[in-house]
Amino acid sequence: MARKTGSHAQTTGPRVRAAAEALIARQGYAAVSMRQIAAEVGVQVGALYRYTPDKQSLLFNLMQDHMAELLQAWAAEPRPQDAAGRLRAFCRFHIGFHLDRPDAVFIANMELRNLDPENFDKIEVLRRRYESVLEDILGSGKAAGVLTFDDLRLTTMAILSMLTGVIGWYREGGRLSRARTQQIYSDMVLRAVGAA
Repeated sequence: MARKTGSHAQTTGPRVRAAAEALIARQGYAAVSMRQIAAEVGVQVGALYRYTPDKQSLLFNLMQDHMAELLQAWAAEPRPQDAAGRLRAFCRFHIGFHLDRPDAVFIANMELRNLDPENFDKIEVLRRRYESVLEDILGSGKAAGVLTFDDLRLTTMAILSMLTGVIGWYREGGRLSRARTQQIYSDMVLRAVGAA
């Protein structure tokens, strides 16, 4: 079948990914078919296979790109020298980055179970790299005597869960601005580790 008028690799590929991300975030990976993604983009189902070999690869690539973008964005962030300042910067960054990408965040956290074992292991490596950023901040703060907590891994995961949870309730234009939300959450985290 001829390519649909206006369909070009440099525009259709990103549209396929955007449609897949929106549909999976809304309906769940298992409920979304390649046919639905094709219909959303406005192409024949067979055209999707120019951009992805299968639905599993599409899910993996969405997650991998999200994690790579997250790690790259954090690497570009300015960081204070002191542990408390770095922790505050991390909290603000994590909330801001994730609020801009609610669908990607939902998929990255809720669809891990649908990855095949090999893809799961690859995503876990990237997730662990990001978790280690916070672990390093907390560990250095404890070593310096400016942060206090009982268990490094548990504290890391509790903070990440708390910060990521903002995506579930925050709405732009609501009672709290984004900046105020970031401030309140970073204050809570610092108090939780004895750095208020």
